[in-house]
Amino acid sequence: MRIPRFYCPELNSQLKSMPLADAAHRHAVQVLRLKQGDLLRVFDGQGVEYQAEITQIAKRQSTITLLKQINCDNESALNITLLQAISRGERMDYAVQKAVELGVTKIIPVVTERCNVQLSNGRDKKRWAHWQGVMIAACEQSGRSVLPELSPVTTLEDVLQDQSLSGRLVLDPLAQQGFSTLVPLTALSLLIGPEGGLSEQELEQVQAANFQTVKFGPRILRTETATAASLAVIQTLWGDLG
Repeated sequence: MRIPRFYCPELNSQLKSMPLADAAHRHAVQVLRLKQGDLLRVFDGQGVEYQAEITQIAKRQSTITLLKQINCDNESALNITLLQAISRGERMDYAVQKAVELGVTKIIPVVTERCNVQLSNGRDKKRWAHWQGVMIAACEQSGRSVLPELSPVTTLEDVLQDQSLSGRLVLDPLAQQGFSTLVPLTALSLLIGPEGGLSEQELEQVQAANFQTVKFGPRILRTETATAASLAVIQTLWGDLG
């Protein structure tokens, strides 16, 4: 039987027992119906993970006892920053979820010309918090004990000025080269356009910022499909899926 995992940023290895956070308690007790004596795993998002036992259950809180530290060695050695143009609803959620499962290091949500998402009046912060929740759930499911970094929502113009971005790639259906023709990379920044793709002007700006255009097969993929498929190929070529 698979042992459920829960994100606990407050995890303190100096304590033998600790309460589960409210969200973890509700999921463990109300959704999964875990009982006193059941095993679970908790991780802090920084690489520390413990096997634990539920030792007390109350209506609003559960207490766990830390049993032993778990050695997790499933983080990709390939440093991937995903520059994901924001798409609507479940499409963005899917892209973020699969990116975490496929081992990205960092995700930057990017506003582009053809983004059809309203992010004014504080909605960008609400969407950020929602995507953070998607990422946490993806870590819990996939076995990752390191939570990727989620940057604040930014514009394409601002992200192109980020000097820390290395191995700059952008998907373009008119590009002349594919991933397999590139020099192998150990760190890269991958830009995925929104529904409808990047505009011609944006592609010019991106290329002027030293992004290499890359073609992904003979068909044009939806934005969320392009994210998952590209990352799978990248990890197969240069990462840990080969």
